[in-house]
Amino acid sequence: MNIIYIFLLQAQTTEADTLAEMLQEESTMSFFDILSQGGLLMIPLFILSILAIYVIAERWRTLENSKMDINQTLNSIETLLKSGSQERAIQYCEQFDKPLARILKAGIRRLGRPISNIEDAIHNAGKKEIYLLEKKMNWLATIAGVAPLIGFTGTVTGMIRAFMDIQSLQGNVNPSVLAGGILEALITTATGLVVGIIAYGFYNYLLGKINRMIFELENASADFVDLLQAPSKKNRQGQEA
Repeated sequence: MNIIYIFLLQAQTTEADTLAEMLQEESTMSFFDILSQGGLLMIPLFILSILAIYVIAERWRTLENSKMDINQTLNSIETLLKSGSQERAIQYCEQFDKPLARILKAGIRRLGRPISNIEDAIHNAGKKEIYLLEKKMNWLATIAGVAPLIGFTGTVTGMIRAFMDIQSLQGNVNPSVLAGGILEALITTATGLVVGIIAYGFYNYLLGKINRMIFELENASADFVDLLQAPSKKNRQGQEA
């Protein structure tokens, strides 16, 4: 009786040690080891995540570098134009590689022509700058839509894999057999949603910054046109007086 008790105790001890080893192995799995369980669909998701990071960083830097003190710029150009130095005004704008400076330079180059020609030049330059500000934003929108779809595709392929395992074993399965397919489904779905949510959030944030900058550029362009028309208005008022 004592011998049987000893054998049972040893068996329980062995099972406990085995369980402890399994738990230790699971606890030591790194984040990348977990992601590797997602299967081949993790490759396009990884590529999309890198592309999203690149677009976010590139657009953020572009928008930050495009900022300019509008009032100071307009005041400086007004001073130069009033002194009759059109070339110096153009050179002042060329010092800054920024949207506002390029738009104003396009208008200054048309000075001496009808105001409608100046407005057309500013409008055309503005459209070009808006295109450059919104450049690559469609990439971010595409990633926000495609990444979750790839994740859901991983859900389907993972479940297919699980059911194929059940069929191959003719229904004689245990949870460990199904774990691989289910794990693949969950990991790809979670990764796709995370990448999509981040891309969508930054898309809206950056688009808001772009829209604010476009609004500021439009206002600055209108102020510049008013600045050019101010002398003629004063002259008309003087003639009417």
